[in-house]
Amino acid sequence: MHILATEGLTKRFPTVTAVDALTVTVGPGVTGLVGANGAGKSTLIKMLLGLLPPSGGAARVLDLDVTAQGAEIRRLVGYMPEHECLPPDVSATELVVHLAQMSGLPRTAARERAADVLRHVGLAEERYRAVGGYSTGMKQRVKLAQALVHDPKLIFLDEPTNGLDPRGRDEMLTLIRRIGTEFGISVLVTSHLLGELERICDHVIVIDGGRLLRSSAIGEYTQATQTVTVEVDEGLEPLADRLTADGQTVSQQGRMLVVKVLGPETFDAIRDATVDLDLCLIRLEQGRHRIEDVFREEVAGV
Repeated sequence: MHILATEGLTKRFPTVTAVDALTVTVGPGVTGLVGANGAGKSTLIKMLLGLLPPSGGAARVLDLDVTAQGAEIRRLVGYMPEHECLPPDVSATELVVHLAQMSGLPRTAARERAADVLRHVGLAEERYRAVGGYSTGMKQRVKLAQALVHDPKLIFLDEPTNGLDPRGRDEMLTLIRRIGTEFGISVLVTSHLLGELERICDHVIVIDGGRLLRSSAIGEYTQATQTVTVEVDEGLEPLADRLTADGQTVSQQGRMLVVKVLGPETFDAIRDATVDLDLCLIRLEQGRHRIEDVFREEVAGV
């Protein structure tokens, strides 16, 4: 099942191609859309919402065509924009209730729903204060609340941690993960901070210059590398000599050895060497990619 799919989707402006023949599918769960500033993330979201007509190709969101059924898509999808967009002279409650009514909820239901989502995003008594007096973190929570108030099937979050301090980022990421797991709402979240996506996403899409570089499950990004780190209580040099003699490629990093994995025989060699040398094995850990590493590799290969 796909919550959205694009086929050759393209958006050209007079001086730049923001999205370039993008073909990708997104399934349920929390999906990260990562790319540097100017990579085409916001333009893609606006096309998926039917707010910006594509120059070519096609896209469907919740099996609805973005060109012909934009209004219906927007009824089913929540959107948290990147930039400052909140009126300063109304309270969070007034704003979210108003937007809930615009989405079709009766006033009583809108007020109940607004109170629920504002509580979920961590705004209690503060929800009655004018938005103009809010911190950046509180404003981001209001934007998240308005994206959720009409009970969407999918939400687009455009750089939701922008301007937040480390604690605010952690809290926002926790909220996003809860939306995707506890609330059962699928999420497409954009960010240029790669480590954030590694923490919360099931799937990550990497784009650069509007082109698809890679689309993979998070486990494929963090798959095992071809090295293993070995730490023993003592006897590091004899262990290195023994492994080298057995045909293994070994380097020393501080008090640990890094051994290139040639296959299952590498692990057998480490086991046999530590037993034969009567060493105490403290650590045996296979290295893993981080998204940052994969992203650099993908960009370098373009």
